[in-house]
Amino acid sequence: MNFSRYIAKRVLNQGQQQKNISSPIVRIGIIGIALGVAVMIITLAVVTGFQQQIIHKITTFTSHLQINDYDPNQSLEPNPIVFDNELLKNISSSSNVKHIQSFATKNGILKTKTENEGIVLKGISSDYDWSYLQPYLVEGKVLTIHKDSVSKEIFISQTLANKLHLKLNQKLLVYFMTKKKLDDTTFNGKNYIDYEPRVKDFYVKGIYNTGFSDFDKNLVFVDLKQIQKLNYWKDNEVAGYEVYLNDFNLLDLSLENLNDVIGYNYTITSVKQLQSSIFSWLEMIDINAVIIITLMVLVAAINMISALLILILERTNLIGILKALGLANESVRKIFFYVSLQLLIKGLFFGNLIGIGFCLLQSHFKFATLNPETYYLDAVPINLSIIHLLLINLGTIITCLLMMFLPTLILNKITPIKAIRFS
Repeated sequence: MNFSRYIAKRVLNQGQQQKNISSPIVRIGIIGIALGVAVMIITLAVVTGFQQQIIHKITTFTSHLQINDYDPNQSLEPNPIVFDNELLKNISSSSNVKHIQSFATKNGILKTKTENEGIVLKGISSDYDWSYLQPYLVEGKVLTIHKDSVSKEIFISQTLANKLHLKLNQKLLVYFMTKKKLDDTTFNGKNYIDYEPRVKDFYVKGIYNTGFSDFDKNLVFVDLKQIQKLNYWKDNEVAGYEVYLNDFNLLDLSLENLNDVIGYNYTITSVKQLQSSIFSWLEMIDINAVIIITLMVLVAAINMISALLILILERTNLIGILKALGLANESVRKIFFYVSLQLLIKGLFFGNLIGIGFCLLQSHFKFATLNPETYYLDAVPINLSIIHLLLINLGTIITCLLMMFLPTLILNKITPIKAIRFS
């Protein structure tokens, strides 16, 4: 057996069996490392889980990228563009593009016998991907869109249903103001814009609830052909296209690549630009996570230094005897290196046990709840990644072992004579 490792093992066993000053300090050091690692695991799991859930909910309504007509008008009712199969084919050829779907939006007022509410209708067609919104279905079914007929079905949120006392299959009216080009010879035969009030009746087909109040409070889904008729658009005219990506981390790169594909007649916008305030908030959470993890690593390292320093001072006599027997400073340093390693392994074991255990319990039972009106989620989300666990453990090991050399520098100043007299 390696001599330094043998002595290190004896030092630890002796410290556990006897009531030395170092015994509680060593325990505190292990607890400090364990708590630091557990907090880092929980912090990273919660922060990344929170970001994933929020981004998923945002892109459920807005997609990753949106392509519209090139127009400085920032209204919810943009100018129409002609459905372009060649453009869609060029966009689909990008490796990171997962799905493309056409859409249109229009402002309206939803009215029942006793209540009314301002809403935004989102018109969708048969190419709409319901897999993003399907998990949030509360009652009924999603819309059934046919190419040859116009559906009167409407898909509303639980928030609107509760506020307006709506139920499945209930009829409701939606009022609109529609822009219409009129011809008047008073203006030399030129077209000008006038506004026309219109009304449409719909039937509630399904009710969803995402907990994302910014969208749930006013967004409803209808057949795209309804928007086309209301706006006096042609059958091949849409407001734009929504593009979903395979890898959200490549959002900026995909935006740049597709911007070259679509040309100058269209404009492409990312979800980060459409929802800039929410993404700024998520970036602030990232900063908070970095601060917490940095502090926890420092706490674990300081606990390691403190425990090791107490062990060295308590074993001064042993150090003096070993040096008197001819053991070099490097070999003595190895003894306390092995001692530190044992403490670190124990701390990491219990830290991972606590951190992973908490994450698994929260993921399964969701006992830590949130206010969805403030955080857009009803429970603390968890994203437990093996890569994150490896990085946390590896980072803690490297930091603590590097910091461990600081207290061992005192070993060089301990001489055999003084050390033996010190005893």
